[in-house]
Amino acid sequence: MTSTLNIGVLAHVDAGKTSLTERLLFEAGAIHRLGSVDAGDTTTDTGDIERERGITIRTAVAGFRVGRTRVNLIDTPGHTDFVAEVERALAVLDGAVLVVSAVEGVQAHTRVLMRVLRESGLPVLLFVNKTDRAGARPERVTAEIRRRLTDRAMDTVRDAGTPHARTEPGRWRDPAFAGRVAEALAEHDDALLAALVEDRPPPGPGALTAALRHQVGCGLVYPVLCGSAVTGDGVGALSRALTALLPVTTASPDEGGGQEPRGTVFAIERAPSGEKTGYLRLRAGCLAPRAHVEFERADPADGGPHRGRIIGLEVVGAEDERSRPLVAGEIGRIRGLPGLRVGDRMGPPAAVAGFARPALEAVVRPRDGGDATRLHAALTALADQDPLIRLRTVPEEGLSVLLYGEVQKEVIAATLADDFGVRAVFERSRTTHTERPAGTGSAVEEISPRRPVGAWATVGLRVDPAGEGTGVVFRRVVEYGALIGAFDRAIEETVRETLRQGLYGWPVTDCAVTLIRSGFLPPTTPADFRELTPLVLMRALDRAGTRVFEPVHGFELEVPADVLGPVTARLNGLGARVRETVETVEGWRLTGEVAARSVDDFRAELPGLSRGEGVWWTSPARECPVRGPVPRRARTDGNPLDYEEYLVHRANARRRG
Repeated sequence: MTSTLNIGVLAHVDAGKTSLTERLLFEAGAIHRLGSVDAGDTTTDTGDIERERGITIRTAVAGFRVGRTRVNLIDTPGHTDFVAEVERALAVLDGAVLVVSAVEGVQAHTRVLMRVLRESGLPVLLFVNKTDRAGARPERVTAEIRRRLTDRAMDTVRDAGTPHARTEPGRWRDPAFAGRVAEALAEHDDALLAALVEDRPPPGPGALTAALRHQVGCGLVYPVLCGSAVTGDGVGALSRALTALLPVTTASPDEGGGQEPRGTVFAIERAPSGEKTGYLRLRAGCLAPRAHVEFERADPADGGPHRGRIIGLEVVGAEDERSRPLVAGEIGRIRGLPGLRVGDRMGPPAAVAGFARPALEAVVRPRDGGDATRLHAALTALADQDPLIRLRTVPEEGLSVLLYGEVQKEVIAATLADDFGVRAVFERSRTTHTERPAGTGSAVEEISPRRPVGAWATVGLRVDPAGEGTGVVFRRVVEYGALIGAFDRAIEETVRETLRQGLYGWPVTDCAVTLIRSGFLPPTTPADFRELTPLVLMRALDRAGTRVFEPVHGFELEVPADVLGPVTARLNGLGARVRETVETVEGWRLTGEVAARSVDDFRAELPGLSRGEGVWWTSPARECPVRGPVPRRARTDGNPLDYEEYLVHRANARRRG
């Protein structure tokens, strides 16, 4: 029987998240010396770029024990350009620790992270770090947490702002402390509320602990602890709180033997030899060493299921038991599957609140023209670790990659240089768009021996608008099984691949495609359906028409009172919509929406507009139709809308193949 707890550590940049992870491992005896972010020798920031920049870029996992419970710490990125890594970590967590600096306080991205954690329903402990630093103000930060994040705070600090700062955790035997806890819990506990109203003594320590654990597990209460990752103060209390307050998974190989394994790959490591190691969170069942496994892609357009045999399985935090099976709740390192990618899963996906896809793309070229092939191979390897780094070969331009922001672009360039020996140059980032069907359209191509592509195949498709957020839905009105399975899969996979470029070159979403006619004669192959389907689909899409949408971010902005005028004028000039303006103690808080293409421009201008005092954060909100000229993106698929151009493209592809 094993007890496992998977914890995410999240924070705004420089809040001390990685240092806290290091201290937790050290205090538990998992490491024998403390690493330093400044020295670049921390356990979880293993890459050269992470050490140089002092930021976490890739999700890292490290395990330790608290009593009989194995705790897996998942140290996630704090910078907004790496929210995709945070999203994948959330899918495998049992709870989270959100770190707040006692010096800087609640920052913009702290609020974004807290919102995502609350929407995901994950239990959260807040840790106010850096209480030993000059300028530390934990009492004020705790009040700020109550005002901007949650109203539950349970610990205090003395000698704040000095190396002698110490956490003074409340004692259950202290009536004042027990009373404060009872008041905090009474909002969601009728029995406690009745006891307080009737002026009865609060329940004993056992009952209060049980009530607190229940409410924390349900995401109703967010306890706040204080301390310092540098001195270690408060870290022991945090460590104990992890297993005392957060939900622990208990399982054994015998219990999981009757269930099919179900889990998600949330991180990939690649050795210098090229061998991949995948981090798999198992949610159900039991996975034996050397088992034969099948994984589904997160995006069906990336291909169908892939199978293989595990040749190496290590249970994170239990390296002394490498030969034993992985059970539900645990994280394992698996080797032997060269096709493994982040997001691959066994069984159905787990629902989790997430982030929108990247809103930027940039063309990247090798500084040395002879490195084009090496650049493509290197970016393909990076895409295995991050499937959201989509690659497109743009005619007469080069490779294009999807991005969240400019820092991510810099990190990719540094990774290409350091890890792959390829120096790359990125062009200015451009906003990505999407297309949605405006109506319904159909097209059919019957078997025709004179046709240059798919001569012995019949394909008929209908395109309809689908509900918002549905993505691409593939349906059939022809009898399922009327086609050979390989032919049917070829049509569906090609439909999804083709819709990555709509009438204007942008990905098509919220679209239902129905197979309304099919047939074949020998010697048809799946390749015939793959060549014919784009022609039929794009003709149907052309008849339906599409509208192009651009990403819109919600924003919150805090500025001093005397700069409200020029700030508002600039937002209006960028086409932003201010929905609410609220006066605060510090000045004004504005909320609204702004086009994603204007976010970086305003972020760069804000310090000058607000004397450096403005606080601005955004998060992807929705998409809206483009006004004015419709932006186009260069096609890379040979343009199935132009029959002659497409035939030349397919002929060239066959010669290259």
